[in-house]
Amino acid sequence: MGAIQQLLVDLGLGAGIAGSIESITLFIIAFMAIYVIGKRTILPIADRAFQRRDLDDHARKPLAKIISFGIVFVAIAVAFGFAGFGNFLSSLATIAAALALAIGFATQSTISNFVSGVFIYADKPFRIGDWIEWDGNSGIVEDISLRVTRVRTFDNEILTVPNSDLTSNVVKNPVAKDKLRLKFVFGIGYDDDIEKATDIIVEEAEKLEGIMDDPAPSVRLTELNDSDVGLQSRVWISEPSRADFIKTRGEFITNVKARFDEEGIDIPYPQRDLEGGIELTNPAAVSADD
Repeated sequence: MGAIQQLLVDLGLGAGIAGSIESITLFIIAFMAIYVIGKRTILPIADRAFQRRDLDDHARKPLAKIISFGIVFVAIAVAFGFAGFGNFLSSLATIAAALALAIGFATQSTISNFVSGVFIYADKPFRIGDWIEWDGNSGIVEDISLRVTRVRTFDNEILTVPNSDLTSNVVKNPVAKDKLRLKFVFGIGYDDDIEKATDIIVEEAEKLEGIMDDPAPSVRLTELNDSDVGLQSRVWISEPSRADFIKTRGEFITNVKARFDEEGIDIPYPQRDLEGGIELTNPAAVSADD
């Protein structure tokens, strides 16, 4: 019988209750002693080590929290054994299992993002500097970490995207390869010369520096719409970026439109012809008002 338990029994408490109170008291004393010693010794040592490695606050704060959590963990384990709830190793294993289960439930999304980050590093579906599109969003990849990917939109906004969103959805990377195909449909009038319009589109593509000669530009008649005939042009851009894509596409369309105007080729717009007449149901009333 311990001293605290004997004292409580002498005061009139039962041996069972006195033993429980003694165990709880010893647990609290041991926990506080280990916790205070750990906080006053280990944390300052760790902080000096972080400073020597020149870590910024963004990295130091999470590491300090992990160390604090470790101190609490060890303090609980030692206090368990000291209070007689079990030996140190048994207490440590029991608490570790319980904490692992709790942490697993609490950090499912974090673990998912971490695993997705590993897949992104291994598979390399995109790299820093690539232009990507996913789930209605698009932008330039600025940073890839094990938890999130940061993307700068073309409106200069930063999107912090969980990695699991990028591995569980379709991600389009237009610049993953060394060339990119650009398609655009030019609509001309039904009375216009299709062969002449085709030649103009190919000539303007061949003149433009940003468009490749091999594969050569091509044009196909692909659409017969209500108001126009659709000629689909296909050209290739080498070593593309979004800036190159937008610039080349704009210059190409502008140049073709200017040539169409010079050659008298019409780019029609949708129009509707209304036929019929207006019937007056009471002509006499209309004449009286006049």
